[in-house]
Amino acid sequence: MRSVTKDSITEVFLGYFGPDTDPRLKEIMSSLARHLHAFVKETGLTHAEWRQGIELLERAGAISDEERHEFVLLSDVLGVSSLVDMVHSNPEGTSSSVLGPFHIAGAPEIAYGCDLKRHYGGPLLLVEGCVRAPDGSPVPGARLDIWQTAPNGLYSSQDPEQETYSFHGIMTARADGRYAFTTVKPVSYTVPTDGPVGDILNATGRHPWRPSHLHYIVTAEGYRPLVTEVFPDDDPYLDEDTVFGVRDDLVMTYVEHPAETFPDGFELSGKVKAPYLKVDFDLVLTRA
Repeated sequence: MRSVTKDSITEVFLGYFGPDTDPRLKEIMSSLARHLHAFVKETGLTHAEWRQGIELLERAGAISDEERHEFVLLSDVLGVSSLVDMVHSNPEGTSSSVLGPFHIAGAPEIAYGCDLKRHYGGPLLLVEGCVRAPDGSPVPGARLDIWQTAPNGLYSSQDPEQETYSFHGIMTARADGRYAFTTVKPVSYTVPTDGPVGDILNATGRHPWRPSHLHYIVTAEGYRPLVTEVFPDDDPYLDEDTVFGVRDDLVMTYVEHPAETFPDGFELSGKVKAPYLKVDFDLVLTRA
């Protein structure tokens, strides 16, 4: 069409779809075009601003690699990642939360009661719980992909001083659905600010902090995969997470216990000489 105008361009675009276009793709692309075109008209976007936006996306691509996913981080700080989680969370199960840009696939198998803390300093944390169905019954054999930062606030993919799978592991829940491991108490940390996402945060007066947390991906046959993270109730950034990942049901409490109460059946049993923290957090899956 030769007579495309600012008032007709959206409908013209929608008319360009071929007859064999996948219906879901057409639905998504149509909605995206309507919102993008409305955004341009509502803001009166200038050429300079448009170029700046394109340059931001180019920089996000240039800085991304197998270990750093700037586009995921951009989605996180804009609230898109969390909104997708919220739209698709099932109220019968544990809330989902952001995957984040630092998950590493292929983590090693770890045994029930294993220790992830190893030689690192910081408070010892004992984490245990049960993977359950909505009716409360255990889900035996559920697979838990677990990861977190080191005490310096860096994930292993960010830190050349750490081994590739430091603070990462995949555990299989026992027949009673239980899982358990020891680790170091996670710390609050900042998302990377040396790229385009950092420029957005600085330009809008936002801080880059995330509350401390443990990450989980939980899978089991017959159930929907759960991607989530859990947060301690005393973290100073709990109410202002820069990627909007906190949900009420994902907040937990660390309780301090004397060394002599450390249980049997763990890699560190009989070796704990100082008070430790403990949390019991159940993860509820929903049927596929």
